[in-house]
Amino acid sequence: MQPKLNRLLRALAREGLEVAYDGRLYSVRLQGDAHAPPAEVLLPPDLPVEGKAFQQLAHLAALRHPSGGQVLRVRATPDFHPGDSGVAIGSVLHTRGLVVPGAIGTDINCGMRLHVANVSVEAFLAKRTAFVERMKGHYFFGTRDVTMGSRASEALLRDGVQGWLVETLERPLGCAGRADLAQLDAEVARIHLGGGLKGHPRWAPESFTREGLVRDAGLATIGGGNHFVEVQRVEAVEDRARAWGWGVREGQLAFMIHSGSRDVGKHVGVAWQDRARQAWPVGAPLPESGILPLGDARLVEQYLEAEATAANYAFLNRLLLAELLRQTLRELFGDVEAPLVYDVPHNLTLPYEGGWLARKGACPAGAEQPVIIPGSMGATSFLMVGCGDARALESASHGAGRARSRFSLSRGGADQSEAALGLAGVDCITLRAERRVEEAPAAYKPIRPVVDAQVEAGIVREVARLAPLLTFKA
Repeated sequence: MQPKLNRLLRALAREGLEVAYDGRLYSVRLQGDAHAPPAEVLLPPDLPVEGKAFQQLAHLAALRHPSGGQVLRVRATPDFHPGDSGVAIGSVLHTRGLVVPGAIGTDINCGMRLHVANVSVEAFLAKRTAFVERMKGHYFFGTRDVTMGSRASEALLRDGVQGWLVETLERPLGCAGRADLAQLDAEVARIHLGGGLKGHPRWAPESFTREGLVRDAGLATIGGGNHFVEVQRVEAVEDRARAWGWGVREGQLAFMIHSGSRDVGKHVGVAWQDRARQAWPVGAPLPESGILPLGDARLVEQYLEAEATAANYAFLNRLLLAELLRQTLRELFGDVEAPLVYDVPHNLTLPYEGGWLARKGACPAGAEQPVIIPGSMGATSFLMVGCGDARALESASHGAGRARSRFSLSRGGADQSEAALGLAGVDCITLRAERRVEEAPAAYKPIRPVVDAQVEAGIVREVARLAPLLTFKA
């Protein structure tokens, strides 16, 4: 290990990085920048090191704004890998006096939602075809009906799921008219932050604030990339007392949803990265990374309100994706409760110790909080409980992390056999053949070392494991 590590450290030094490793944590910063805090990366020796991701982390730690503010700490989870926008996926950024729209990007409040159902796997598989055809209609062919009134739309953007529920209880429309609204109301307590932040409709596209009925084409859609809806089996329970309290039992059917704020997040994210550039003081040198923080208190306040608006949309998007699936289970299997276990965000800026904590592809892992870490569609996923570890900035990984880019998998000459991609036995439902290749198990790192590293570091503890049955990819 030592000769290999020394070669790696020399290679990173040639790329302008100061790097140290103690066998568990890497410490990384730009050479000659003694004022920047070192970025810490939890990474066991058997997981790959990506120089580009280290570069992105070091540049994030070195961010400054001419008007003041500071980066206090940068941490990365063991699934970290380079991000297309210049910020590594798996980054956690603690700041005071400034916020960084680019550290969240356009997939605002991408997150995970997990339900369990007392339906046997055998009974489910016996009706697999009927289930899949109904869900393809909802997720791919537009048979879903997510109509709402303009008051409900504005309440959603302003107050999140609770605002939407208040208006929907008065006037249930579309699939909400078939939902158990009392159950949805009770489940708000199992959504992180109650499913609502302080937003405002002015930051959303105009189509959400017009009078009359609102029919948004993006609501209850999965989205591209690594987003998915997966039906699973609760394979094993490790912490029986905690799992019992969360309603999780071995052998249950489960469904896990990974999606975000869709076009609303893109609308907000692009606008505010542009605005950060426009607000940069004339004559002040731009950061080499191209990632621009906001330092003006008024702009910070406005950005956080805009981010919250998109986050509110994402909470409802995941709720409706789940509700369409839950209603389909009820059509096929009768009175199925299918309660929510938890809904947790990945990409958000939230208050933290007198400043702000921005997570980019990282899961909150506060003490006693449910944490959901998915594997690839051919691997186990994990339900964990957070330990509130301060050194990890109370954050855990949001998956295993990509091992290969989408381009490398789909380029000419790449081995796209089922065996090479790890797709043997994988039941993937998609309308796009390239999605199955781009998101194949071979694209991702093994999940077990990522999870074990975080357990050993005292970041999370294992509650249950879930095995995939079938996966919807848009």
